[in-house]
Amino acid sequence: MADRKPLYLMSPALAWLTAFMVVPCLLVLALAFFRRGIYGGIEYTFTFETIALVFDPLYASIFLKSAVIAGLAGLIASVIGYAAAYAIASMPARHQPMLLFFAVLPFWSNYLVRTYAWIVLLNREGLITAIARGLGYDGELPRLLYTESAVVVGLVYNYLPFVILACYAPLSRLNPEIAEASRDLGGSAWTTFRRITLPMTAPGIATGFVFVFVLSIGNFVTPALLGGGQFQMIGNLVYAQFLTANDWPFGAALSMVLIAIMMGLLTLQTFVTERASGARARET
Repeated sequence: MADRKPLYLMSPALAWLTAFMVVPCLLVLALAFFRRGIYGGIEYTFTFETIALVFDPLYASIFLKSAVIAGLAGLIASVIGYAAAYAIASMPARHQPMLLFFAVLPFWSNYLVRTYAWIVLLNREGLITAIARGLGYDGELPRLLYTESAVVVGLVYNYLPFVILACYAPLSRLNPEIAEASRDLGGSAWTTFRRITLPMTAPGIATGFVFVFVLSIGNFVTPALLGGGQFQMIGNLVYAQFLTANDWPFGAALSMVLIAIMMGLLTLQTFVTERASGARARET
């Protein structure tokens, strides 16, 4: 009976995940093996053509474009987030909770509100243009809104707290005596950071990067608002298939490939993190 207690405690969560994640995913997977009817809807004829259409060069290029934008957002967020987490972890312990509070404070507002705020900042009559005019610049500013750069900025801003939290966790657990030993042995601050601090906290960076990449590659709100429909990411394509083209089977096929990519990355990140943790445990 004692051995079954954890299972009993987990059963509500497992039931919730099964009902609202596993079952819907299986239904979407089933739709991917049918085809669109002549007038839209679903024609329940089993086929692999819908799945094969996902790998058409046209749609494959959209996947690649989405991966590049998501990867760039993840890379920038990892650099900024790690620097912020390192600064927070270096502060006195009594100040760290307040600094973490400010780091996650943007999550207290709605995602759409945060994204619309960037429209206010980046449009031609926005705050950035007003500041440039106030400083005496009379030339034509480059277009800031409705560009890929605007989308990357929006993704980085919205998902940066994930990276800060992911990087702060290993940094806060790092034994300061290790860095002191490195300095006692003649290591400079940069050498200590490069050969000790960074390798020991790399799993946090990897976790933050994967979080941002996975959340960004399927995002459709930020490209629609900050990209202005100038280009498509895979999330926008899925949205259009379900709600505009009325091609549910193809939308389901795109969704399943996207979910497979996300699950593969999350599984790889978990495997690498566990191996790194096991290696550190053997060293100690």
